[in-house]
Amino acid sequence: MDEVEAIVRRLERIERLKRDGAAPPDLLAELRELLTEAEAWAEVEGGEAGERAASRLRAALAGSQAAA
Repeated sequence: MDEVEAIVRRLERIERLKRDGAAPPDLLAELRELLTEAEAWAEVEGGEAGERAASRLRAALAGSQAAA
């Protein structure tokens, strides 16, 4: 459950940063950390659905880096 808690905390932090008008590089750094945490969760307890979710997050992050 530590992995899930880390993901929830990271999502809350990202929402707070967005509300506060954080710079894109700061949000991108948080998204990278979210990806790391999502991958850890998928390995521990996410199964196939968790792996798909981490894969989608990885693809979205790659797309945002290409647009930056």
